Amino acid sequence: MVNAIARELTERASIWRANSIETLYFGGGTPSLLNQEELYNLLIAVRNQFNLSPTAEITLEANPDDLSSPALDSWQAAGINRLSIGIQSFHETDLRWMNRAHTAVEAREGFKRVQAAGFENFSIDLIYGTPGLSDEAWMDNLEFAISNKVPHLSCYALTVEEKTALAHLIKSGRMPDTDPEQQSRQFLLLMETLRKAGYEHYEISNFALPGYRSRHNSSYWSGKLYLGAGPGAHSFDGQCRRWNISNNALYIKAIETGENYFEEEVLTNENRRHEYIMTALRTAEGLDLGFYTLHYGLEETNALMERMNHYQELTRKGGPERLVVSRDRIQLTDEGKLFADGF
Repeated sequence: MVNAIARELTERASIWRANSIETLYFGGGTPSLLNQEELYNLLIAVRNQFNLSPTAEITLEANPDDLSSPALDSWQAAGINRLSIGIQSFHETDLRWMNRAHTAVEAREGFKRVQAAGFENFSIDLIYGTPGLSDEAWMDNLEFAISNKVPHLSCYALTVEEKTALAHLIKSGRMPDTDPEQQSRQFLLLMETLRKAGYEHYEISNFALPGYRSRHNSSYWSGKLYLGAGPGAHSFDGQCRRWNISNNALYIKAIETGENYFEEEVLTNENRRHEYIMTALRTAEGLDLGFYTLHYGLEETNALMERMNHYQELTRKGGPERLVVSRDRIQLTDEGKLFADGF
C-alpha cells in the first residue's frame, strides 16, 4: 500500500509541485497502524516530490488503543507534530454501544500519554446524541477534556448511515433510534460549555483553544486546493473534484497496472457558489459578502440577501434568531447552527 501511494504521489507531482504544502494529514482507516519505516517512506515521498513547508502541520489519525509510549516516540521521530485521536467517549457504556475497540480506561489514559510524550498540538473526537447518553454524561465528557486542557475538540452528533449494521438494528427495533431533541440539546450544551472554557467555536463541529485551530481542515472550509492520495482520497484543484476508488486491493492493482483508479467532476460556477455558502456559513467568520459579490455577481448577492431576509422576518415575528447579517458578512447564531444544512 505504501509503495502504491508513493507511486501515485510521484505521478501527480508535476501538477502540484509548484504549490507549497502547508499541511499534511494521514487519515482514513487507521493510519496509526503504519510502522515508523512506512511513515518515513511516505514523508520522504512527499518531501522528494513537493515543496513541503518546514513549518507544515503534519497530523496523524490514531485510536486510543494505539497510543503506546513507543508508538508516540516513533511518530514524533518520523515528523508527526499533531494527532487526531478518535476518543468518541470517556464512558464504557457509550463505547460498547458504538462497538469501539478501545475501553474508557484506554481513552482516558491514552491522551495523557500523548501529553506526556510532548505532543502539545492534538485533537480528540467526541460523539453526542447517542441513545442513552444523558446530558450529565455528555457534560462529564466535556469537563474531563476541559480539565485536562485538550487543545482541540471535534464533536459530532451520531448519524445513522443507510445499509449499515446499526441502521438495520434500529429498523428492526433491536436498537433505539436517535432523538433529534436530545442531539439539539446536547449541541447547545456543547457550545455554551466550551465557549465559557475559552474555546473558539471556529467551525460547527470544531472547537479550539487560541492558536490550536486545525490548519488542515480549515483549508477545506476556505476553499483552498488540496491533493489526496491513497484509496478513497479526494482532491480539489480549484476547478475539478477527484476521488480515488476506495477498495484497497483494486487501488493497488490499478496503480501497478496503470489502469484508471479515480473518478472526477468538473464543478460549475453554481456548484462552487453553493459550496461556498455551505462551507462559509459553518465557520465563525461566516459568509463574506464582498467575496461573494466579487466571485458570483451582484445579482446573486441580491438573491442571497432576499433569502436571508426571509429568516430575519421570521425572527421579527417572534421566531428564534438564526443568523446575523452585517454590512459585510452573514453569520449563524447558536440556534442557526442547528439548522445549518437547511439554509
